[in-house]
Amino acid sequence: MLKRMGKVALMMGLGVLFAVPAMAAENVELKLAALNMLKFAAIAAGFGLGFAAGLCGIGQGMAVKAAMEGTARNPEASGKIMVGMIIGLAMIEALTIYALVVALIILFADPFKAVHLLVG
Repeated sequence: MLKRMGKVALMMGLGVLFAVPAMAAENVELKLAALNMLKFAAIAAGFGLGFAAGLCGIGQGMAVKAAMEGTARNPEASGKIMVGMIIGLAMIEALTIYALVVALIILFADPFKAVHLLVG
């Protein structure tokens, strides 16, 4: 029984290995679609990261401005204001890092990786 299952698995594996290159070699449109997807993924990642970094920079500037105004009005509370500001800045910066992670996933999670490897 085990030998028979091994033979079936081997035949299925060989079928997949020989079928995929044959199908990929015939379909040039799939290769063009893969290249277009990679191009648009790079554009989307760039715009997304730039948009997130710009808006997070504006948010950080507003937070620092408010903290400095608060410190100027009430110098005795400067310690509490600075701690709150630093925690808030860390949260804002985390949003930019999340955008970076999403951009890297968009760039490197290539659904056409098999086509690139087989067709060249």
